[in-house]
Amino acid sequence: MSGEAELNKKQKEFYETFRKNRATKIWYTFRNGMLRRMRKDFGVENQIYKLHREWLGDLSNKKVLDLGCYAGNSLSYYLAENSREYLGIDLSERGIAQLKKRISKVPGARAVAIDFLSEEFEERDFDLIYAYGVLHHFRDTDKLILRIKEKLKIGGEIISYDPLQTSLPIKILRSLYRPFQSDRAWEWPFSRKVYYKYQQAFQILERRAVFGKSKWLVLVNLLPLSNQKKQEVGQQWHRHDWKLSLNNDAVMFSCMHLTMRMKYNSR
Repeated sequence: MSGEAELNKKQKEFYETFRKNRATKIWYTFRNGMLRRMRKDFGVENQIYKLHREWLGDLSNKKVLDLGCYAGNSLSYYLAENSREYLGIDLSERGIAQLKKRISKVPGARAVAIDFLSEEFEERDFDLIYAYGVLHHFRDTDKLILRIKEKLKIGGEIISYDPLQTSLPIKILRSLYRPFQSDRAWEWPFSRKVYYKYQQAFQILERRAVFGKSKWLVLVNLLPLSNQKKQEVGQQWHRHDWKLSLNNDAVMFSCMHLTMRMKYNSR
């Protein structure tokens, strides 16, 4: 078994069982607890969902790949129901079995447990690849980009959402945690270098980033301020991140998460 195949086997087992060591459980609890509160307070999840719906546009004549979707993300059923042809793939047979049940009555919709990089995955000519929280699981960005180009039609698009490791405080926290991280072999938040590789390979039509200035609300919450004031500060900082990350690299790189709409223009 090749090194890549062995790694994918371990990744599959991890997501089938979600067996995390103590350090990973603590990190997940801290990260997800903090982000969950901010997502709720700022309405980030709905904002990203609405933005992605706008980016998707008319799907009626599109062949769509839902990459690394497990049992289905927040837009999987929407993609399946509205596209001409939908294919959801993931390493996890358990997740795909659940997705199959969800889309069983949707014409033209399929779900397959398969490795995107494997030779067994022969599907191509996709109009759209939707990759929610997926691209950062591939260590070899160059290989992944080549594979995406093989699978997309000219003029096809990718919509992605991934964590960044370009904010210095978060980068320091991650570096302290990483030696103990049970899923570190397939967790590669975007660096500046990785971002610029995508920028060179595709036309970035639009981008937005979140949890930049607004991540400091964690510290503001420790101050003797009213909840209303804290909410006002957090919302103001979130609007700053959302608006300026569109064109300002410094603001984007200060954020924790990045979503992009990219277009493939040439071979």
